[in-house]
Amino acid sequence: MTNMTEVYRPIGGRLLTRHFYFLAVLVLIGAYFTLRRFIFGIGDVSNLSDGFPWGIWITYDVVSGTAIACGGYAMALLVYIFNRGQFHAMIRVALLASAFGYTLAGASILVDVGRYWQLYNVFLPQYMNLNSVMLEVALCVTLYTLVLWIEFSPAILEAMRAKRALRFVRHALFFFIGLGILLPTMHQSSLGSLLIIAGHKVHPLWQTPIIPLLFLITAIAMGYGIVVFESLYAAVNLGRRLETDLLSRIGAIIPWLLSVYLIIRLGELAISGDSVYLWQPGLEPWLFITEIALFLYAIWILFDAKKRQRPTQLFWSALAVVLAGTLYRFDAFLIAYNPGPGWHYFPAVGEMMITLAIIAFEVMAYLFFVKKTPILAADS
Repeated sequence: MTNMTEVYRPIGGRLLTRHFYFLAVLVLIGAYFTLRRFIFGIGDVSNLSDGFPWGIWITYDVVSGTAIACGGYAMALLVYIFNRGQFHAMIRVALLASAFGYTLAGASILVDVGRYWQLYNVFLPQYMNLNSVMLEVALCVTLYTLVLWIEFSPAILEAMRAKRALRFVRHALFFFIGLGILLPTMHQSSLGSLLIIAGHKVHPLWQTPIIPLLFLITAIAMGYGIVVFESLYAAVNLGRRLETDLLSRIGAIIPWLLSVYLIIRLGELAISGDSVYLWQPGLEPWLFITEIALFLYAIWILFDAKKRQRPTQLFWSALAVVLAGTLYRFDAFLIAYNPGPGWHYFPAVGEMMITLAIIAFEVMAYLFFVKKTPILAADS
């Protein structure tokens, strides 16, 4: 068993690079549109409507963004549930990405909600609808965001040299690790349940009673995919050692998850008879085929042990998993969503710039933390 007391160090290096400044410009542009949203109202910067009350802010920042941010959840399952201690060194950076992803998802909800000043009502017991799946998602996402920062706090406390607080947090971590596994299991599946409520508005190629299970499986697969993707990115762009063997082992898990997902999804389509919609004209069949093709590409690469040992193929297959899972959510929540005649939606410039700003801010924060705080395990 690998020693689970790894040494973590900041990687150092110059922070204020041209890429960092470019990201900062995107953040400033997004901040401008965000300011307009809060001064002039949501209609000033978005094309949201009664037919499409959820645009890219919810579809990407929350539904897709939290799935992409499932790296911490996926690695916690691997290390703490399946006792694979050799992957423990990758937990901290996975938690960092997850904490950022969930925090910014919460921030995007504040931008998206019309009467944001009443958002606190969600947490008041007298206003809670205990039969609401949306309430469960809101409470779980909020609590999980807090849990992620508590799980990640040892890195911050180490950087601050707060030894007493660090000892206290480490003694309590086992409780938060348990919560950190339970909560995303609940809300990632519940995000799929939101579509069941939408009924016929969701295209039959995506509407199914088992969509909560499909959302959960793909979220876990995307979590492993983003861990591989980020690790390879750090190795190439931040001068880190390639952990090809460890990443290959993580990659080996993904095709099994995707195979289960495809068997369930395609089997359900065949049994329900909704597979007939694959042969109808329109954009939806091509979107479905693109999703499946991306998943199959990842399966083809990652089931082959030799291909998994090649960083380039590992990188592209991990990216394919993340893109396929994101497209699946975009199709179900937005592109293949039809509220009825007369309703159309395409994101406004303000919506797109705010979303790009959120992504840019996350990358900037990631670069700051890995360069200035002990996040990544020290290269041997």
